[in-house]
Amino acid sequence: MDSAAASACPVPAAEAAQRPPHMAALVLARGGSKGIPLKNIKRLAGLPLIGWVLRAAIDSGVFQSVWVSTDHDEIEKVAEKFGVKVHRRSAEVSKDSSTSLEAIQEFLRRHNEVDIIGNIQATSPCLHPDDLVKVAKMIREDGYDSVFSVVRRHLFRWSEIKRVNEVTVPQNLDPAKRPRRQDWGGELYENGSFYFAKKDLIEKDYLQGGKVIYYEMRAECSVDIDIDIDWPIAEQRVLRYGYLGKEMKLLVCSVDGCLTNGHSCLSEDQKELSSDDDDRGADGISLLKKRGVEVWLISEKERSKTISAMKLDCEVKVKNRRDVEDWRNKMSLSWKEVAYLGYDESDVDCLKEAGMSGVPADACAAAQKAASYICKSNGGRGAIQEFAEYILLLMKTVKERKLNELKN
Repeated sequence: MDSAAASACPVPAAEAAQRPPHMAALVLARGGSKGIPLKNIKRLAGLPLIGWVLRAAIDSGVFQSVWVSTDHDEIEKVAEKFGVKVHRRSAEVSKDSSTSLEAIQEFLRRHNEVDIIGNIQATSPCLHPDDLVKVAKMIREDGYDSVFSVVRRHLFRWSEIKRVNEVTVPQNLDPAKRPRRQDWGGELYENGSFYFAKKDLIEKDYLQGGKVIYYEMRAECSVDIDIDIDWPIAEQRVLRYGYLGKEMKLLVCSVDGCLTNGHSCLSEDQKELSSDDDDRGADGISLLKKRGVEVWLISEKERSKTISAMKLDCEVKVKNRRDVEDWRNKMSLSWKEVAYLGYDESDVDCLKEAGMSGVPADACAAAQKAASYICKSNGGRGAIQEFAEYILLLMKTVKERKLNELKN
Protein backbone atom coordinates (compact mmCIF):
# COMPACT_ATOMS: atom_id res chain seq x y z
CA MET A 1 0.00 0.00 0.00
CA ASP A 2 1.17 3.52 -0.77
CA SER A 3 2.85 5.01 2.32
CA ALA A 4 0.95 8.29 1.90
CA ALA A 5 -2.31 7.25 0.29
CA ALA A 6 -4.17 9.99 2.10
CA SER A 7 -2.31 12.60 0.08
CA ALA A 8 -4.23 11.51 -3.01
CA CYS A 9 -7.12 13.70 -1.85
CA PRO A 10 -7.48 16.85 -3.99
CA VAL A 11 -5.90 20.01 -2.59
CA PRO A 12 -8.31 22.99 -2.53
CA ALA A 13 -7.32 25.70 -5.01
CA ALA A 14 -7.26 28.42 -2.35
CA GLU A 15 -4.98 26.39 -0.13
CA ALA A 16 -2.67 25.53 -3.02
CA ALA A 17 -2.36 29.22 -3.95
CA GLN A 18 -1.26 30.19 -0.41
CA ARG A 19 1.42 27.57 0.17
CA PRO A 20 4.83 27.45 -1.55
CA PRO A 21 5.10 24.97 -4.44
CA HIS A 22 5.61 21.42 -3.24
CA MET A 23 8.72 19.99 -4.88
CA ALA A 24 9.04 16.21 -4.63
CA ALA A 25 12.04 14.07 -5.50
CA LEU A 26 10.91 10.92 -7.25
CA VAL A 27 13.23 7.98 -7.92
CA LEU A 28 11.81 5.33 -10.25
CA ALA A 29 13.03 1.85 -9.32
CA ARG A 30 11.37 -1.17 -10.89
CA GLY A 31 12.28 -4.63 -9.66
CA GLY A 32 12.69 -6.05 -13.16
CA SER A 33 16.23 -5.27 -14.33
CA LYS A 34 17.22 -7.28 -17.38
CA GLY A 35 20.99 -6.79 -17.18
CA ILE A 36 21.67 -7.04 -13.42
CA PRO A 37 18.94 -8.60 -11.19
CA LEU A 38 17.65 -6.04 -8.64
CA LYS A 39 20.40 -3.68 -9.79
CA ASN A 40 18.81 -0.73 -7.99
CA ILE A 41 19.60 -2.21 -4.57
CA LYS A 42 22.83 -4.06 -5.43
CA ARG A 43 25.56 -2.75 -3.16
CA LEU A 44 27.94 -0.24 -4.71
CA ALA A 45 30.89 0.81 -2.51
CA GLY A 46 29.01 -0.33 0.59
CA LEU A 47 25.63 1.29 -0.16
CA PRO A 48 22.65 0.01 -2.14
CA LEU A 49 22.89 1.68 -5.55
CA ILE A 50 19.69 3.67 -4.99
CA GLY A 51 21.03 4.88 -1.64
CA TRP A 52 23.56 7.21 -3.28
CA VAL A 53 20.92 9.38 -4.94
CA LEU A 54 18.54 9.17 -1.98
CA ARG A 55 21.24 10.51 0.32
CA ALA A 56 21.97 13.36 -2.10
CA ALA A 57 18.27 14.24 -2.39
CA ILE A 58 17.71 14.21 1.37
CA ASP A 59 20.85 16.22 2.19
CA SER A 60 20.08 18.84 -0.46
CA GLY A 61 17.21 20.07 1.73
CA VAL A 62 15.25 21.42 -1.26
CA PHE A 63 12.47 18.83 -1.39
CA GLN A 64 9.27 18.82 0.63
CA SER A 65 9.19 15.05 0.15
CA VAL A 66 11.44 12.32 -1.23
CA TRP A 67 9.86 9.25 -2.86
CA VAL A 68 10.76 5.93 -4.43
CA SER A 69 8.29 4.54 -6.95
CA THR A 70 8.60 0.75 -7.07
CA ASP A 71 6.77 -2.51 -7.61
CA HIS A 72 9.15 -4.64 -5.54
CA ASP A 73 9.07 -5.45 -1.81
CA GLU A 74 12.85 -5.52 -1.32
CA ILE A 75 13.31 -2.13 -2.98
CA GLU A 76 10.54 -0.76 -0.77
CA LYS A 77 12.37 -2.00 2.34
CA VAL A 78 15.62 -0.32 1.27
CA ALA A 79 13.79 2.94 0.54
CA GLU A 80 12.14 2.94 3.96
CA LYS A 81 15.51 2.27 5.59
CA PHE A 82 16.73 5.57 4.12
CA GLY A 83 13.68 7.31 5.59
CA VAL A 84 11.94 8.19 2.33
CA LYS A 85 8.35 7.58 1.25
CA VAL A 86 7.27 4.76 -1.04
CA HIS A 87 4.80 4.88 -3.91
CA ARG A 88 3.71 1.38 -4.92
CA ARG A 89 3.29 1.70 -8.65
CA SER A 90 0.65 -0.29 -10.47
CA ALA A 91 1.34 -3.22 -12.78
CA GLU A 92 0.25 -1.04 -15.70
CA VAL A 93 3.29 1.22 -15.38
CA SER A 94 5.71 -1.53 -14.28
CA LYS A 95 6.04 -3.29 -17.62
CA ASP A 96 9.23 -3.45 -19.67
CA SER A 97 7.49 -1.22 -22.20
CA SER A 98 6.33 1.36 -19.62
CA THR A 99 7.89 4.82 -19.85
CA SER A 100 9.19 7.04 -17.07
CA LEU A 101 6.59 9.65 -18.01
CA GLU A 102 3.75 7.16 -17.47
CA ALA A 103 5.08 6.23 -14.02
CA ILE A 104 5.46 9.90 -13.05
CA GLN A 105 1.95 10.75 -14.26
CA GLU A 106 0.49 7.92 -12.18
CA PHE A 107 2.37 9.24 -9.14
CA LEU A 108 0.97 12.75 -9.66
CA ARG A 109 -2.60 11.45 -9.99
CA ARG A 110 -2.27 9.90 -6.54
CA HIS A 111 -0.36 12.79 -4.94
CA ASN A 112 -2.19 15.93 -5.91
CA GLU A 113 -0.27 18.07 -3.41
CA VAL A 114 2.89 17.86 -5.53
CA ASP A 115 3.54 20.82 -7.87
CA ILE A 116 7.05 20.08 -9.14
CA ILE A 117 8.70 16.73 -9.81
CA GLY A 118 12.44 16.15 -9.57
CA ASN A 119 12.77 12.80 -11.32
CA ILE A 120 16.18 11.46 -10.24
CA GLN A 121 17.69 8.40 -11.91
CA ALA A 122 18.53 5.61 -9.45
CA THR A 123 21.56 4.61 -11.51
CA SER A 124 23.44 7.94 -11.26
CA PRO A 125 25.38 7.49 -7.99
CA CYS A 126 27.68 10.51 -8.39
CA LEU A 127 24.89 13.08 -8.06
CA HIS A 128 25.64 15.76 -5.45
CA PRO A 129 23.27 17.81 -3.25
CA ASP A 130 24.71 21.09 -4.55
CA ASP A 131 23.59 20.13 -8.08
CA LEU A 132 20.04 19.69 -6.83
CA VAL A 133 20.14 22.97 -4.89
CA LYS A 134 21.08 24.88 -8.05
CA VAL A 135 18.40 23.17 -10.13
CA ALA A 136 15.72 23.85 -7.51
CA LYS A 137 16.61 27.55 -7.70
CA MET A 138 16.20 27.49 -11.51
CA ILE A 139 12.65 26.19 -11.10
CA ARG A 140 11.55 28.10 -8.00
CA GLU A 141 13.26 31.47 -8.42
CA ASP A 142 14.37 31.81 -12.03
CA GLY A 143 11.01 30.85 -13.51
CA TYR A 144 11.93 27.81 -15.61
CA ASP A 145 9.28 25.17 -16.25
CA SER A 146 11.70 22.30 -16.76
CA VAL A 147 15.39 21.58 -16.20
CA PHE A 148 17.31 18.48 -17.26
CA SER A 149 20.90 17.33 -16.80
CA VAL A 150 23.52 17.20 -19.53
CA VAL A 151 27.22 16.43 -19.80
CA ARG A 152 29.77 17.87 -22.21
CA ARG A 153 31.44 15.37 -24.50
CA HIS A 154 34.29 15.89 -26.92
CA LEU A 155 33.33 13.23 -29.47
CA PHE A 156 33.47 13.50 -33.22
CA ARG A 157 30.44 11.96 -34.90
CA TRP A 158 30.30 10.24 -38.29
CA SER A 159 27.30 9.01 -40.25
CA GLU A 160 26.34 5.34 -40.02
CA ILE A 161 26.90 3.14 -43.08
CA LYS A 162 23.70 1.29 -43.93
CA ARG A 163 24.26 0.17 -47.55
CA VAL A 164 27.00 -1.59 -49.47
CA ASN A 165 29.62 0.76 -50.97
CA GLU A 166 28.26 3.68 -48.96
CA VAL A 167 30.83 5.98 -47.38
CA THR A 168 30.68 7.75 -44.04
CA VAL A 169 30.63 11.53 -43.72
CA PRO A 170 31.52 13.74 -40.75
CA GLN A 171 28.62 15.10 -38.70
CA ASN A 172 30.22 17.69 -36.47
CA LEU A 173 33.70 18.43 -37.81
CA ASP A 174 35.68 19.40 -40.86
CA PRO A 175 38.43 16.75 -41.27
CA ALA A 176 40.60 19.31 -43.07
CA LYS A 177 40.45 21.53 -39.98
CA ARG A 178 40.30 18.94 -37.25
CA PRO A 179 40.41 20.89 -33.97
CA ARG A 180 42.44 20.05 -30.91
CA ARG A 181 40.35 19.07 -27.88
CA GLN A 182 41.29 22.23 -25.99
CA ASP A 183 40.21 24.35 -28.96
CA TRP A 184 36.77 22.80 -29.26
CA GLY A 185 33.94 23.36 -26.84
CA GLY A 186 32.45 19.92 -27.43
CA GLU A 187 28.72 19.12 -27.45
CA LEU A 188 26.08 18.69 -24.78
CA TYR A 189 24.39 15.32 -24.30
CA GLU A 190 21.60 14.31 -21.94
CA ASN A 191 23.04 12.08 -19.25
CA GLY A 192 19.69 11.09 -17.72
CA SER A 193 20.73 11.93 -14.15
CA PHE A 194 17.59 14.01 -13.50
CA TYR A 195 14.59 15.73 -15.09
CA PHE A 196 12.75 18.47 -13.17
CA ALA A 197 9.38 19.64 -14.45
CA LYS A 198 6.25 21.38 -13.25
CA LYS A 199 3.08 19.35 -12.90
CA ASP A 200 1.08 21.11 -15.61
CA LEU A 201 3.82 20.33 -18.13
CA ILE A 202 3.91 16.65 -17.16
CA GLU A 203 0.14 16.42 -17.41
CA LYS A 204 0.52 17.53 -21.04
CA ASP A 205 2.88 14.58 -21.67
CA TYR A 206 6.14 16.54 -21.48
CA LEU A 207 9.17 16.23 -19.20
CA GLN A 208 11.01 18.89 -21.19
CA GLY A 209 9.13 21.90 -22.44
CA GLY A 210 7.77 25.34 -21.68
CA LYS A 211 10.57 27.62 -20.55
CA VAL A 212 13.25 24.92 -20.59
CA ILE A 213 16.94 24.97 -19.70
CA TYR A 214 19.68 22.40 -19.19
CA TYR A 215 21.98 21.98 -16.19
CA GLU A 216 25.52 20.93 -17.09
CA MET A 217 26.99 18.36 -14.71
CA ARG A 218 30.70 17.79 -14.32
CA ALA A 219 31.92 14.97 -16.56
CA GLU A 220 33.48 13.07 -13.66
CA CYS A 221 30.10 12.97 -11.91
CA SER A 222 28.25 11.69 -14.96
CA VAL A 223 28.22 7.97 -14.15
CA ASP A 224 25.36 5.82 -15.44
CA ILE A 225 25.26 2.22 -14.23
CA ASP A 226 22.82 1.37 -17.02
CA ILE A 227 25.79 1.73 -19.34
CA ASP A 228 28.81 1.38 -17.07
CA ILE A 229 28.01 -2.15 -15.84
CA ASP A 230 31.56 -2.91 -14.76
CA TRP A 231 30.79 -2.76 -11.05
CA PRO A 232 34.39 -2.50 -9.70
CA ILE A 233 35.12 0.44 -12.01
CA ALA A 234 31.85 2.10 -11.01
CA GLU A 235 32.80 1.67 -7.33
CA GLN A 236 36.11 3.42 -7.91
CA ARG A 237 34.32 6.29 -9.64
CA VAL A 238 31.73 6.76 -6.92
CA LEU A 239 34.31 6.67 -4.13
CA ARG A 240 36.35 9.29 -5.95
CA TYR A 241 33.61 11.55 -7.29
CA GLY A 242 30.35 10.61 -5.54
CA TYR A 243 28.66 12.40 -2.64
CA LEU A 244 29.88 10.72 0.54
CA GLY A 245 27.77 12.56 3.06
CA LYS A 246 28.92 14.57 6.05
CA GLU A 247 32.12 13.74 7.90
CA MET A 248 31.62 11.40 10.84
CA LYS A 249 32.32 12.85 14.29
CA LEU A 250 31.23 9.92 16.44
CA LEU A 251 31.26 6.11 16.14
CA VAL A 252 28.97 4.19 18.45
CA CYS A 253 29.91 0.52 18.47
CA SER A 254 28.31 -2.50 20.07
CA VAL A 255 30.86 -4.54 21.99
CA ASP A 256 28.76 -7.69 21.78
CA GLY A 257 29.01 -9.23 18.32
CA CYS A 258 31.22 -6.45 16.88
CA LEU A 259 34.28 -5.97 19.08
CA THR A 260 33.78 -9.54 20.30
CA ASN A 261 32.16 -12.51 18.60
CA GLY A 262 29.22 -12.40 21.00
CA HIS A 263 30.57 -15.09 23.32
CA SER A 264 32.28 -14.63 26.66
CA CYS A 265 35.54 -16.47 27.38
CA LEU A 266 36.46 -17.01 31.04
CA SER A 267 39.72 -18.14 32.58
CA GLU A 268 39.91 -20.58 35.48
CA ASP A 269 39.59 -17.71 37.98
CA GLN A 270 36.46 -16.49 36.13
CA LYS A 271 38.15 -13.46 34.62
CA GLU A 272 37.00 -12.41 31.15
CA LEU A 273 39.54 -12.93 28.40
CA SER A 274 40.12 -11.16 25.11
CA SER A 275 41.22 -13.09 22.01
CA ASP A 276 44.09 -12.03 19.75
CA ASP A 277 41.58 -11.56 16.93
CA ASP A 278 39.97 -8.69 18.85
CA ASP A 279 43.23 -6.73 18.62
CA ARG A 280 42.21 -5.71 15.09
CA GLY A 281 39.16 -4.03 16.61
CA ALA A 282 41.43 -2.10 18.95
CA ASP A 283 43.54 -1.03 15.98
CA GLY A 284 40.45 0.21 14.14
CA ILE A 285 39.30 2.23 17.14
CA SER A 286 42.78 3.72 17.53
CA LEU A 287 42.82 4.79 13.88
CA LEU A 288 39.53 6.62 14.25
CA LYS A 289 40.51 8.38 17.47
CA LYS A 290 43.73 9.61 15.85
CA ARG A 291 41.61 11.20 13.12
CA GLY A 292 39.45 13.00 15.69
CA VAL A 293 36.47 10.64 15.63
CA GLU A 294 35.05 9.97 19.09
CA VAL A 295 34.35 6.29 19.81
CA TRP A 296 31.75 5.16 22.33
CA LEU A 297 31.03 1.54 23.17
CA ILE A 298 27.78 -0.03 24.28
CA SER A 299 27.12 -3.49 25.66
CA GLU A 300 24.36 -5.57 27.20
CA LYS A 301 26.91 -6.98 29.66
CA GLU A 302 29.56 -5.68 32.01
CA ARG A 303 32.58 -5.34 29.73
CA SER A 304 34.95 -3.11 31.69
CA LYS A 305 37.56 -5.88 32.04
CA THR A 306 37.53 -6.55 28.31
CA ILE A 307 37.95 -2.87 27.52
CA SER A 308 40.70 -2.51 30.11
CA ALA A 309 42.56 -5.59 28.81
CA MET A 310 42.49 -4.20 25.27
CA LYS A 311 43.74 -0.82 26.54
CA LEU A 312 40.89 1.06 24.89
CA ASP A 313 40.36 4.62 26.04
CA CYS A 314 36.60 4.41 25.55
CA GLU A 315 33.59 4.74 27.79
CA VAL A 316 31.23 1.76 27.91
CA LYS A 317 27.50 2.08 28.53
CA VAL A 318 24.72 -0.45 28.87
CA LYS A 319 23.11 -0.69 25.44
CA ASN A 320 20.03 1.50 25.03
CA ARG A 321 19.00 4.20 22.62
CA ARG A 322 18.72 6.86 25.32
CA ASP A 323 22.48 6.76 25.96
CA VAL A 324 23.17 7.20 22.26
CA GLU A 325 20.80 10.17 22.11
CA ASP A 326 22.49 11.69 25.18
CA TRP A 327 25.95 11.34 23.62
CA ARG A 328 24.75 12.82 20.35
CA ASN A 329 23.08 15.79 22.06
CA LYS A 330 26.10 16.32 24.33
CA MET A 331 28.32 16.67 21.27
CA SER A 332 25.69 18.77 19.41
CA LEU A 333 25.70 16.33 16.50
CA SER A 334 23.03 15.43 14.00
CA TRP A 335 22.42 11.76 13.28
CA LYS A 336 24.12 12.30 9.89
CA GLU A 337 27.41 12.85 11.73
CA VAL A 338 27.11 9.61 13.71
CA ALA A 339 28.35 6.21 12.53
CA TYR A 340 26.91 3.13 14.20
CA LEU A 341 28.17 -0.46 14.14
CA GLY A 342 25.63 -2.93 15.48
CA TYR A 343 24.91 -6.62 15.54
CA ASP A 344 21.44 -7.62 16.71
CA GLU A 345 17.79 -6.51 16.76
CA SER A 346 18.36 -4.07 19.64
CA ASP A 347 20.61 -2.06 17.29
CA VAL A 348 18.09 -1.70 14.46
CA ASP A 349 16.62 1.70 15.43
CA CYS A 350 20.05 3.32 15.74
CA LEU A 351 21.26 1.69 12.52
CA LYS A 352 18.33 3.28 10.70
CA GLU A 353 19.00 6.74 12.17
CA ALA A 354 22.78 6.90 11.77
CA GLY A 355 24.38 8.78 8.90
CA MET A 356 26.59 5.75 8.30
CA SER A 357 25.61 2.33 9.62
CA GLY A 358 27.38 -1.01 9.46
CA VAL A 359 27.14 -4.57 10.71
CA PRO A 360 29.53 -7.56 10.77
CA ALA A 361 29.01 -10.26 8.16
CA ASP A 362 27.43 -12.56 10.77
CA ALA A 363 24.97 -9.99 12.17
CA CYS A 364 21.31 -10.96 12.49
CA ALA A 365 19.05 -10.55 9.44
CA ALA A 366 17.15 -7.57 10.90
CA ALA A 367 20.39 -5.66 11.56
CA GLN A 368 21.71 -6.42 8.07
CA LYS A 369 18.53 -5.06 6.49
CA ALA A 370 18.80 -1.85 8.51
CA ALA A 371 22.50 -1.21 7.79
CA SER A 372 23.94 0.61 4.82
CA TYR A 373 27.29 -1.24 4.96
CA ILE A 374 27.77 -4.97 5.57
CA CYS A 375 31.32 -5.92 6.49
CA LYS A 376 33.05 -8.86 4.89
CA SER A 377 34.46 -9.77 8.33
CA ASN A 378 32.59 -11.35 11.23
CA GLY A 379 32.22 -9.81 14.67
CA GLY A 380 35.40 -10.18 16.75
CA ARG A 381 37.24 -11.09 13.55
CA GLY A 382 38.13 -7.72 12.09
CA ALA A 383 34.69 -6.13 11.50
CA ILE A 384 35.51 -2.99 13.49
CA GLN A 385 38.81 -2.44 11.71
CA GLU A 386 37.10 -2.93 8.34
CA PHE A 387 34.32 -0.46 9.20
CA ALA A 388 36.83 2.03 10.61
CA GLU A 389 38.91 1.87 7.42
CA TYR A 390 35.76 2.41 5.35
CA ILE A 391 34.86 5.52 7.40
CA LEU A 392 38.40 6.87 7.08
CA LEU A 393 38.44 6.25 3.32
CA LEU A 394 35.28 8.30 2.89
CA MET A 395 36.57 11.04 5.20
CA LYS A 396 39.85 11.21 3.26
CA THR A 397 38.00 11.48 -0.03
CA VAL A 398 35.74 14.25 1.29
CA LYS A 399 38.74 16.20 2.63
CA GLU A 400 40.72 15.86 -0.61
CA ARG A 401 37.74 17.00 -2.64
CA LYS A 402 37.23 20.07 -0.47
CA LEU A 403 40.93 20.99 -0.82
CA ASN A 404 40.72 20.65 -4.59
CA GLU A 405 37.63 22.87 -4.64
CA LEU A 406 39.49 25.55 -2.65
CA LYS A 407 42.45 25.40 -5.05
CA ASN A 408 40.15 25.82 -8.03
